[in-house]
Amino acid sequence: MKHFLSFLVVLGVTLLPAAVAVAEQAPDMRMPRDMQMAPGERSADAPAAKAANSLHVSEQEQDGQPRQAAAHGDEQSVTQPTLTMQEPENPSRHTGATLPAPNLLPGIAGRTPRTLEDFLAWAMAHNPTLAQARTAVDRVSAQARQAGLYPNPSVGYDGDQIRGGSYGSGEQGAFVQQTIVLGGKLGLRRAAYRAQAAANTTGVAEQQARVRASVEQAFYRALAAQAMVAARHRLLAVAEDAVLTARQLANAGQADAPDILQAEVQVEQAQIDDGAAQRAYLARFRELAVLANQPELPVGPLAGDLEALPTPAPPQQAEAIVAASPETQRAAAQVRVAQAQLRAARREAVPDLTLRAGEWWSGEFTAGTQHAAGPMSFASAAIDLPLWNRNQGNVQAATAEVHRASAEVTRTQLAVRRRVAMLQEQYATAHMAAERYRLQMLPQAQRAYQLYSMKYQQMGSGYAQLLLSQRTLFELRVAYVRALQQAWEAEVALQNDALTGGLDAPMNDGSRSVEINLPNAMSQP
Repeated sequence: MKHFLSFLVVLGVTLLPAAVAVAEQAPDMRMPRDMQMAPGERSADAPAAKAANSLHVSEQEQDGQPRQAAAHGDEQSVTQPTLTMQEPENPSRHTGATLPAPNLLPGIAGRTPRTLEDFLAWAMAHNPTLAQARTAVDRVSAQARQAGLYPNPSVGYDGDQIRGGSYGSGEQGAFVQQTIVLGGKLGLRRAAYRAQAAANTTGVAEQQARVRASVEQAFYRALAAQAMVAARHRLLAVAEDAVLTARQLANAGQADAPDILQAEVQVEQAQIDDGAAQRAYLARFRELAVLANQPELPVGPLAGDLEALPTPAPPQQAEAIVAASPETQRAAAQVRVAQAQLRAARREAVPDLTLRAGEWWSGEFTAGTQHAAGPMSFASAAIDLPLWNRNQGNVQAATAEVHRASAEVTRTQLAVRRRVAMLQEQYATAHMAAERYRLQMLPQAQRAYQLYSMKYQQMGSGYAQLLLSQRTLFELRVAYVRALQQAWEAEVALQNDALTGGLDAPMNDGSRSVEINLPNAMSQP
């Protein structure tokens, strides 16, 4: 009995440094090197310095032993040392295979951390949807210019009663013809396209909000995935420590094969979760780089404060978003476009005046003489009578378009209001959960782990309880990170007028035809 108590004392002294080291790494998941801070405590380090170390855990074991570094690309799977266990009562037998844990993020900690401002600057300069939106404004502005151009004049030859031979009589000559557009139709046509250009300008602001929201959401998703990688690394270290403890207890006769097998299963599950977290970060970083039109950007750390959530906005925020949303403003601008088109359609019934004048040479003899009449001038004027075609069908269609555009304003306002309400509830729910994790559950779990550690050092509790409390602490940290991610996604959408879709094609209004008021009147449809 005395020897057994001595063995427990030696074992406790042996495992005490490891337990203290793990306790010192109690997580603040903003950056791995901040794990020593209590939940919710702020660090004075610069964000870039914290981000540079955020993925450093992937290159070192928690006990200070270095992992094997990668020799090739960022995503190459790197084998790491793994624990080789076997059942204590039969050393020659081993259940299951021993597979290495992947390290998919080698060398990342040494790269320059990227900030949200970096990706926003790239996106605003290079996102192709913004160029498309601006092109729509340029296109309709050019159509407005073309629609207001005056019709070209016509010149030609005219002949009448032409006879050959010795008679040599008849008239022939040249003429000029010009159509005079009446009723101010050209100005109204131009005004309709200018109204469309103004609506498309609002569409540019809408697309900018969509791109900005998509980039910011992708950034915070990647930032949360980066924190998740650190959390999963820590959980893996806890599981590996449990295997070592089970092996030592087995050597002392205090554990058997099921204990070791169960601990090894926990390690394998932790390795799966760790690899999945690394894959998730790679996917989130690529998504962010693509939205910024930087698909070849090497994967690196991100600098940002995931815990700096703003205070939930009051319910009146919905009204402000609905009123200021570029989406609703563009819908209102489309009403003005439809009204301008209706005015132009009504004026189209005013007929145009066609003037024609020319100079002839007449070969007919004047009365009682043998001399030709010679030069003669002529002129004519014509105007269409709007008897059957008064553009009444187009007027009715334009009137219907005004009604449709007015209803679209109401529909857009309701759609924005619905999205805002859902986002506000999503943010409030995630913010409440994050605050409870930060202020209540994480401090309680941290304290429970510290108490279990003290009891274990005093041999008042088993090591399994210590590991369980530490695992619970890290799992709560993972849930905290997820709540922060959900809160940021909702908050970013609210800050950008509930708009998303940074790679969706912008609205393409005003492109009914690229051939307006053709120079050749005979070619018009």
